[in-house]
Amino acid sequence: MSSITTDQGILHYEVYGRGRPVILLHGWLGSWGLWQETMTFLGQYYRTYALDFWGFGESGTKRNTYNVQDFISLVAQFMDQMGILSAPLIGHSMGGTVSLSVAIQYPHLAQKVVVIGSPIAGSSLALPLKFAGYRPIAWLLFTFFPLFRAAMRIASPTICKDPRFPDMMDRDLSQTTLESFLISIATLRRTDLRPRLHQIRVPVMGMYGDRDNIVHPRQWEPLKKGVPHARIERFPKAGHFIMLDEPKECMSKIKDFLDTPAEPLPPVEN
Repeated sequence: MSSITTDQGILHYEVYGRGRPVILLHGWLGSWGLWQETMTFLGQYYRTYALDFWGFGESGTKRNTYNVQDFISLVAQFMDQMGILSAPLIGHSMGGTVSLSVAIQYPHLAQKVVVIGSPIAGSSLALPLKFAGYRPIAWLLFTFFPLFRAAMRIASPTICKDPRFPDMMDRDLSQTTLESFLISIATLRRTDLRPRLHQIRVPVMGMYGDRDNIVHPRQWEPLKKGVPHARIERFPKAGHFIMLDEPKECMSKIKDFLDTPAEPLPPVEN
């Protein structure tokens, strides 16, 4: 287990492999653990870093700063402290939204971006996730936390077909706090990247499962509209967790994208 100290507390990460750096970012209620299989594969070719956002996994929970913007800053601080000048960013769900935002706000840090089931506009989140971003609802869920965890375990097979997923979800859910749960999804719900997508000048690949019931599966459309050079990969039989539903195909496409030399793009027109 590795960690660094940032201005907003402990940032936990795991690292595996040798070679050029690749950074992996999890989604809401997730942790680095969702990337273990991906790291084992990509680690044969790249040095992979999987981070826990503040308030999730093993990272610190002492500050009430769990906005999406805070997680963008987290990535920049991590890369600065680790001496990583730039790297491809791979993000699942909220982690993909953060990755695209890093490419917009810190264009020198992102070499490439891969998003997996990520919302481009927060309005694309499923209704239960939108409700979870309101304090009375979140408070109720955490007041009856054992029942909430049991309900999530029962619902897990409808979200991901990997038999390990219920245990993974329960473990990650047990490590969240009311504030990290609430603030992160509330700000993700209000996020809309569409007005700034045209500023992205690095290669982008969007991966979306047609059976996604967490983020609208057609979020690849606003991504493609805002980033015309984006490569889109759709998975007819996968849901929100493509790296668990279709791991071999998912990892193969990620490696192919990472290995492909970047084509030069014209600068952004003012």
